Amino acid sequence: MAYFDAASSAPLHPVARQALLASLDEGWADPARLYREGRRARVLLDAAREAAAEAVGCRPDELTFTSSGTRAVHTGLAGALAGRRRVGRHLIVSAVEHSSVLHSAELLEASGGSVTQVAVDRAGLVDPAAYGDALRADTALACLQSANHEVGTEQPVGAVAEVCREAGVPLLVDAAQSLGWGPVDGGWSLLTASAHKWGGPSGVGLLVVRKGARFAAQGPVDERESGRAPGFENIPAIVAAAASLRAVRAEAAEEAVRLRELTDRIRARVPRLVPDVEVVGDPVRRLPGVVTFSCLYVDGEALLHELDREGFSVSSGSSCTSSTLTPSHVLRAMGVLSEGNVRVSLPLGTAEEDVERFLAVLPRAVAAVREKLGAPVASQVAREEDVLVVDSLGKRCPIPVIELAKVIGDVPVGGLVRVLSDDEAARLDIPAWCEMRNQEYVGEEPAEKGTAYVIRRVS
Repeated sequence: MAYFDAASSAPLHPVARQALLASLDEGWADPARLYREGRRARVLLDAAREAAAEAVGCRPDELTFTSSGTRAVHTGLAGALAGRRRVGRHLIVSAVEHSSVLHSAELLEASGGSVTQVAVDRAGLVDPAAYGDALRADTALACLQSANHEVGTEQPVGAVAEVCREAGVPLLVDAAQSLGWGPVDGGWSLLTASAHKWGGPSGVGLLVVRKGARFAAQGPVDERESGRAPGFENIPAIVAAAASLRAVRAEAAEEAVRLRELTDRIRARVPRLVPDVEVVGDPVRRLPGVVTFSCLYVDGEALLHELDREGFSVSSGSSCTSSTLTPSHVLRAMGVLSEGNVRVSLPLGTAEEDVERFLAVLPRAVAAVREKLGAPVASQVAREEDVLVVDSLGKRCPIPVIELAKVIGDVPVGGLVRVLSDDEAARLDIPAWCEMRNQEYVGEEPAEKGTAYVIRRVS
């Protein structure tokens, strides 16, 4: 089985396993106690903090270990906003942030605060000037991920941090996806990360609050972790997290070159091997091991199952794999195709042979799913005056797009097709299809049920 979902959770690094097992015998006592076992646990905790701080590029007393990356985000956002409550309650985030950031933003809005979402381009990249435009007198905090978790696009953190610094606004960076590859440059004020993203154990997060950044911990506090992460520290897991971070950093430069070559190979060959595919994300500013593409006329969940049967573990941002049946907020913000979405994220040590085998398997997996979806029946197509109407009400994407593709040739050049759909994903996928197939997306129209999407045939 080839595991290609390291962006969700990387396999446990051998160094992490060794450190975890070794520290189980030494790090079980309370590090706050002064007897021998407590002092021994404290030594392990302090050493792990120093190692992690060195990797981040901060002072040890600026770094807090939390119970997860999500907890680090929630604690960091809440503390930074509370620390600057006299300034205001305005938060800036990018439209492609991790859900942990967006959930915190929703909580702020629910309590009376305000949030500005900065848009991204089709590659998922923010414009630093847009952060400058979003800044207000009452802006308490800005947030920006260092690299996107779904498409791998790396963000201009340094430039955004400079824009925020000039305005006196702290910047919180979610570095979960990138910290294993190197420190985050720029004058950021807060940083969060998650150990299981770089091959450490799950249940360990990092929260860094630089000196000078106003921060007021929320909720009950105790003497643990400077009051920012109450509760008994999981010292064996923390030691393993710090040890594995140091280990992956030692391998990062060489492994980045190798994995980038493999993902470049996937980016180049998938569109040649599989028709009607859109490779998404920035082609240059991206993480070494991540490549994402979307396939027209493919159900994302069916494709993932097909690949799983062939021995490949991948993930998807497709609406078809979501319990809410709505497209990924990242893909939606980018305005790219969401149907049949596949994210390949290669872990350290991925074999070239596994990538070649994936490229060999993918075309027949996509073909099999497309064949199963079939064609629309004649009763689903009608005419309203000079407009061809496709009734896809009650059907989930990619069916509305498949039906559109099969009838577009039945109208003359300049003619219109009106697709009726009540699936939210159609709002993203039909315009994306038009761009890929060089047809004109006219826009939406009200309909008795669902929404009517109007397309003009131009070629």
